[in-house]
Amino acid sequence: MVHRHILLVTFPAQGHINPCLQFAKRLVSMGVQVTFTTGLSAQRRMTAGTPEGLKFVSFSDGYDDGFKPGDDIQQYFSQMKTNCSQIIRDVITTSSDEGRPVTCVVYTILLPWAAAVARDCHVPSILLWIQPAAVLDIYYYYFNGYEEDIVKNHNDPSWSLQLPGLPRLYGHDLPSLLFPSSLYAFTMKTIKVLVDAIDEESNPKALVNTCDALEPEALKAIQNCNLIGIGPLIPSAFLDGQDPSDTSFGGDLFQKSREYIEWLNSKPQSSVVYISFGTLIVLPKQKIEEIARGLLESHRPFLWVMVRKKESREEEKEEEEERLSCMEELEQQGMIVPWCSQLEVLSHPSLGCFVTHCGWNSTLESLASGVPVVAFPYWSDQTTNAKMLTEVWKTGVRVRANEEGIVESEEVKRCIEEVMGGEEIGQEIRTNAKKWKELTREAVKEGGSSDLNLKAFVKEIEGGECSSKVF
Repeated sequence: MVHRHILLVTFPAQGHINPCLQFAKRLVSMGVQVTFTTGLSAQRRMTAGTPEGLKFVSFSDGYDDGFKPGDDIQQYFSQMKTNCSQIIRDVITTSSDEGRPVTCVVYTILLPWAAAVARDCHVPSILLWIQPAAVLDIYYYYFNGYEEDIVKNHNDPSWSLQLPGLPRLYGHDLPSLLFPSSLYAFTMKTIKVLVDAIDEESNPKALVNTCDALEPEALKAIQNCNLIGIGPLIPSAFLDGQDPSDTSFGGDLFQKSREYIEWLNSKPQSSVVYISFGTLIVLPKQKIEEIARGLLESHRPFLWVMVRKKESREEEKEEEEERLSCMEELEQQGMIVPWCSQLEVLSHPSLGCFVTHCGWNSTLESLASGVPVVAFPYWSDQTTNAKMLTEVWKTGVRVRANEEGIVESEEVKRCIEEVMGGEEIGQEIRTNAKKWKELTREAVKEGGSSDLNLKAFVKEIEGGECSSKVF
C-alpha cells in the first residue's frame, strides 16, 4: 500500500485557513492522510465535522485568544515561528514513530521557515500560495530588478510598469505591502525568503490557489519556477457537487442566524446588492456613511455584512457614536447582518452584484458563483485582484476615491448602476461573469486542469519520493 501523509501548516487567520481546509479535504478524498496544523486561536473556531483521514494539531502562538489591536505584531510573528517550528518537528518525529511518516510538508504564505524545518528533518516541502499567481509574480520581480523603480514612483499616477505575463500595472494596482508606508511592510522580509528560494533551487515549484484558465500567462511568468494551479479552493458543494455536505468553514458556527436567507428568498432574481469587506477590515464611520448613502440612492435592496470591533468598555456610548445617521432608512431598504455564509449568499438567485474588498477568497467565490462585482480594494493583494477582476476578467467595475481617499456616495451609486443596469457595459459584465463561472468550475471537475494538477502532485509525493526540489 502506498503511503502518503501531508503535514499542512497554515497561518491562523480565517482567510488563510478557508482555502487550506478545502485543499486538505481534496487530498483526503484522494486517499492522502493530512495533518492540519495552525494556531490554537484558529483551531478553537473550527467547529466543522472532520472527515476521516484529516487530523488537527494546534500550537500556541502566544495569543491563544486571537491577535488584538495594540498587540505587538512582530512579537507575534516571532513567537509563532518558534512554536510552530517545534510542532512541525514534533509531528514529523511522532508520525515516523507511529509508522505513518510525513511524506511532504505543505506551508502557506508568511511561514517560509517551515521549509527550513522540513529540510532539517529530511522531508520535502512545497509552498501553497493562497493568493493569485499574478501577486507572486509581482513580488518575485520586485526583488529581481524592480524594487527601486516601484518604491520611487508608485505615488505618481502617470507611472506604470510592464512585467512578464501581467497586464500593465499602475501604482494603485500593486500590493500595498511593497510600499514602505504600509503598516505591514515588514512582512516583505518573509516574502523575500520565498523569492530567494525560487532563485536558489534547481527546479522550484509551488501550488497556487488559481486555475489555468484564469491566469494562463501569470502561471508561467517566472521562468525558472513551475507554478501549479490547483484552485479554486472552494467548498465542493458550490463547485463540483462531489460532496454536498461540504459547505463552509465553521460549519454550524452561525446557523442560528438564518433570517437573511428568508429575506433573500423574498427578493426578485438578480436584484440584491451584497456588501462585505471580509473579516478584518473595519471601515471608519465617514466611509460607511458614504456607502450607505450610495446604497439608498441606488434604490436597490441590499444585504450588508457590517463588522464592528469594539476596543472601548463603554460599549453603549460607542454604539451610539458609531450609529449611522441614515440607519432607519437603511433598515427599510435592506438588511444588515454581522455575519453570513458568503458562498450561500453568492449562490442565491436573487443576487445581482457583490460590493467587495477583493480579498482573493472573495474574488474566487465571486467568479465561481458568476456574480458581477463592484471592486472596493483596501490593502495587500486586494488592489491587484481588483485590477484583474475589472480589466482582465472584466466582471465588474472599480470605485474611484476622491483626493481624501473617500469613495463618495455618488461613486458608489454609479458603480452599482453600471454593473446592474441594462446598459451595454452591464450586459457585458454579466456575460463575462457567467463565462468565468463555467471555466472555474470546469477546472476542479474530474479531468479538469486543477483536478489533474493536484492528482499529479499527489502521485509525485507517494512514498516520500519527490522527483524534483520544491520550496
